[in-house]
Amino acid sequence: MFSLNADFTEIAVAHTAAMDWQESPSPTVWRKRLDLSGPAEAGRVTSVVRYDPNSSFASHPHPDGEEILVLEGVFSDEHGDYPAGSYILNPEGFSHTPSSEKGCVLFVKLRQYPGLLRQQIKVDSTHAPWRETGTPGVLDLLLYEEAGYPETMRLVSCEPQSGGIALDHPGGTEILVLEGAFEDDAGHYVSGSWMRVPAGEALALRSETGGTVYVKSGHLAG
Repeated sequence: MFSLNADFTEIAVAHTAAMDWQESPSPTVWRKRLDLSGPAEAGRVTSVVRYDPNSSFASHPHPDGEEILVLEGVFSDEHGDYPAGSYILNPEGFSHTPSSEKGCVLFVKLRQYPGLLRQQIKVDSTHAPWRETGTPGVLDLLLYEEAGYPETMRLVSCEPQSGGIALDHPGGTEILVLEGAFEDDAGHYVSGSWMRVPAGEALALRSETGGTVYVKSGHLAG
C-alpha cells in the first residue's frame, strides 16, 4: 500500500514543473503523482501523465471511473481523438485502449468517481461557453456537475488586475494552475502547480498577470 498526500484533512501542494517524470507500466508513458492512496497501480490517484509520440497503453477498465483534462497535444483511444483543452469523465465500468500519435500531457484522476449511473462527459473547453461569476473579470466554465454526486469540476479564469479568484466550498477544493501565475499568503503558484485545500477552509488566489485554473470542489467532505 502506498500513501502520498493521502490525508484529506491537510493542505497539499505540488509544483509539477519541478518534479521528475517517473516510469509507468508502459515504457512510453510517464507520470508525476500528486496524491496516491492504495496499491501502487490500482489505488486512488491524481497525476500529471505524459505520453511520448507513438505511445500507447494496454487496454484496461476503470473501476470507480476516470477523469482526464488534456493539457498538451492530442490524446486518443478507440472512441476518439481529444486535443488540448478536452475534458473527459469516464464513469465506473468504462474501458479503453489509450494512445497518442504525436504525444500529449494529461491531468488524470483515477478511482475517484464511483457510481454506475454517472454520465460520461466530454467537453471541448476551447469552444464551450464561459459564464459570468458575479466577480468582475472572473469567468468560469462548468465541466461536470450531476445530481446525486458531490463533486463539481470547472475551469475558472481571471483577467489581469482583477483581484484573483476566491474559492470557498464546505466540501473542500482542489486546483491545478493551467495558465498564468497566482499567489496567496503561503506561496506562489505557476502553470502546473497543484493544491488541495480540505473541507472547511477557503482558498483566495491573487493574480497580477491573470490566469486560468482547473477547480474541483465538494469531494472532500465527510
